[in-house]
Amino acid sequence: MARPRLLDLFSGAGGAAVGYHRAGFEVVGVDHLPQPRYPFEFHEGDAMTFPLDGFDVVHASPPCQGYANVTRWRGNQANHPRFIAGTRQRLIGRPYVIENVMGAPLFEPVMLCGTMFGLPIRRHRLFECSIPLAAPPPCHHQQTDLAFMHKGERAYADAMGCEWMTARSGREAIPPAYTLWVGKQLLGHLEEEANGVSVQ
Repeated sequence: MARPRLLDLFSGAGGAAVGYHRAGFEVVGVDHLPQPRYPFEFHEGDAMTFPLDGFDVVHASPPCQGYANVTRWRGNQANHPRFIAGTRQRLIGRPYVIENVMGAPLFEPVMLCGTMFGLPIRRHRLFECSIPLAAPPPCHHQQTDLAFMHKGERAYADAMGCEWMTARSGREAIPPAYTLWVGKQLLGHLEEEANGVSVQ
């Protein structure tokens, strides 16, 4: 059977994409910057205008600098664009996921951390989804966990499971384990709809 198609907006180098692919989706990425290491079909373009037709699910990871605490500590959040509201307006009415940092204005998000999936990293990210997501497992922080790094260390990208990326790309990525977990639930939702099961 053909894989359901998922559009990966604001894709970066493909951390989210790899998780969705492992869950069972055919993934197409879109980003305004070239992404030569993106592992699937990729289009350089504007995520806010790229056509959505022909996709079963849309994932979006809008730039986080306008919401991130580190931006407030180091500068002014207002100096960075904020795309979450506009992205949501585009996606409502279809299966979608919006991912962003802690503090971002997402609706009833689920928080995921690397330690929930056996990864030695603390990287909390929020996921707003058009379907209810299951309660995730608890964090299991250890003193040896890698906290978020801003210096482009290779070890952090590798610890996330993003070995194909450059260290710099890894700074902006999320571990594929997050979207593998989300993607399996989305895939179950699509299968239930295809089989005529009412999904609330």
